[in-house]
Formats: sequence, C-alpha cells, structure tokens
Amino acid sequence: MVPRRFLAPFALGALLAFSAPALAVEPDEILPDPAQETRARDLSRHLRCVVCQNQSIDDSNAELARDLRVLLRERIEAGDTDKAAMDYIVARYGNFVLLKPPVQLDTLFLWFGPGLVLLLALAGYWMLIRKPQAKAEADAGRAEALTAAEREELQAILTKGLKS
Repeated sequence: MVPRRFLAPFALGALLAFSAPALAVEPDEILPDPAQETRARDLSRHLRCVVCQNQSIDDSNAELARDLRVLLRERIEAGDTDKAAMDYIVARYGNFVLLKPPVQLDTLFLWFGPGLVLLLALAGYWMLIRKPQAKAEADAGRAEALTAAEREELQAILTKGLKS
C-alpha cells in the first residue's frame, strides 16, 4: 500500500495537469450572452493554435491563441454568422488555422502526403525484398546455361577445393 503522504502531491499534480485546458479561456474573454459564448466555444474548438499546432485555441494558453479567441468573440458580438466568423479568421491566417482544413489544391499534400509516403515506403521495401530473389533466379538461370563440359570442370574445381 502507498503511504498517504505520497498521494496528496500526486493528486494535486493530477488536478493541475487535467485542469490546464479548462483555464485556457480567461474570464475577461467570456461573452455576457451565454448563447454567443456557446457559439464561440464551439467555433474555437475547430481552430488550431498556430503556436501549439496540435491544440485548439480553446485549449491553448498561448498569447496568439488568446488573441484568436478574442478576435472570434469580437466577430460573433458584431453579428457575424458562424461561417462568416470562421471565413474572416481563415482569410487572415490561411487554412492552416483550421484543425480540419478543406481538401483543396494547396492542401492535397496535407491530406494525401502520409498515404503517399507509406506507399513509397512499401514500394521500396518490396524492391529490397524482391532484389535478392531476382538475383537468385538469374544465378539459377545461368547455372542451367552451362554446358556439360563446363559442369564437369566446375565439379572438378569444387572437388579439388574441398580436398585441400
């Protein structure tokens, strides 16, 4: 059993670690209208923090994420629809700011690049495996091409080498 004195620091550390994303949206950012705040929170979950890159701006404590949250809330307060607010931010920061960017010409590698790299790796692996087999088959074909006299000479050389 673990002594209780070790549990308190562990519990406090776990509490702080799991509550960090909840602290990302600061009280001064929250909109007075609950419906608008709900819209802002929903939209901010679809926007990437360009500093953290794998967190939404809703979860990030970075200054740029805070600026994006404030900008999004300003657009909502100004009366923008969800699409208009998102389009405004995408126009300023590009598709990279979206956690799920659309499939377009400039994002094709982002969507299909990992699959392409996997296919190239599999093709390279297949070529690596296939090469020794092809060489063995070619060597076997050359052995069959020997004449009877060449086979006897080869056998004599091998026999002589084994006796020495």
